[in-house]
Amino acid sequence: MSDLLRAPAEIKYAEELDWLESVDDQPKPFSWRLSPKMIRLFILGSERADGLDREISQKWFGDRSIVERAIVTLASDRGLLLIGDPGTGKSWLAELLAAAVCRNSTLVVQGTAGTTEDHIKYSWNVSMVIAKGQSRESMIPSPIMTAMESGVIGRFEELTRSTSDVQDALISILSEKYISVPELDSDNIVFAKPGFSVIATANSRDRGVNDLSSALKRRFNFVRIPVVTNKKSEAEIVRFRTEELLRRHRIELDVPPTLLDVLLQSFSDLRASAAAAASDDEKLESALSTAEQIGVLEDAILHSNFFGERTLTARTLASSLVGSLARREPEDLAILNKYLHGVVEPRGKEEGGSWPEFYEGGRDAIATLA
Repeated sequence: MSDLLRAPAEIKYAEELDWLESVDDQPKPFSWRLSPKMIRLFILGSERADGLDREISQKWFGDRSIVERAIVTLASDRGLLLIGDPGTGKSWLAELLAAAVCRNSTLVVQGTAGTTEDHIKYSWNVSMVIAKGQSRESMIPSPIMTAMESGVIGRFEELTRSTSDVQDALISILSEKYISVPELDSDNIVFAKPGFSVIATANSRDRGVNDLSSALKRRFNFVRIPVVTNKKSEAEIVRFRTEELLRRHRIELDVPPTLLDVLLQSFSDLRASAAAAASDDEKLESALSTAEQIGVLEDAILHSNFFGERTLTARTLASSLVGSLARREPEDLAILNKYLHGVVEPRGKEEGGSWPEFYEGGRDAIATLA
């Protein structure tokens, strides 16, 4: 695993998955590697009441009912569509589900404006076609077709970013559970094996880009992933991801709880400001998601490790926040500057702590960018 920049969940948590599989005596749908209860436990972590001989770490932070509904959907004939704002953990949940169900989360189609029907169904090895003609051997199956043939989970990221005709190619796959290959005279139908399903994700902010047709909507169960607003839960997510980052980079650096509180409070303040804004020009372009908080903290940690004194400071954190969130110039800089002078500076005078240094770091970062 040390040779991989980012190991998929089935490799990263292989030991846990092996152990859970060895003690799992619950009924399993199709050819699933784990039972629904064990999948939920793998994703949400173990509790004392589970009576296990070892602790299973929590990997996704959210409501239990969301995970349960997602698992039930995968055991049905319908696809699973995880929809929510950016940074709510849709892709991570999809990866964990696929890893637990079939130990393969890498059969992924990435939806973009350039995604074609070939990416969902199949394409051809041109050199083999020229040499031997069209055959099953010269066909290049898509990740979705591979999932069908293997009876495992296929994933479709950012479904609404792909065009309508590409989306519609999924309709027959999800309803008929086979793909026709009209170019072949024989052996020209690829049937899905039991256990095949599709987990798609969609960004709720992309609504109107390429809306799903009514026919495709009927083939999916929608599971909405809400934005994390509970500070305790958000702190757990940020801390969990930060610990992973430190392990991956082999960095020994403490993140003071006071600075984590500053980061969480600053994002909470900026979200409140965005909610009260009268127009989009008065909002930061950033979605201010939990994922972006993690990005700000990651940037600050790496900067402190490589260019600082191997100690995270409020000044560095503020500089990273400004650098990460100031995407439009001068609009975003003006919003951040207003926040620093209107909220952070008075709070620093009243509460002290890390806030005065945070204010100075943010002010200097804005001056550099302006």
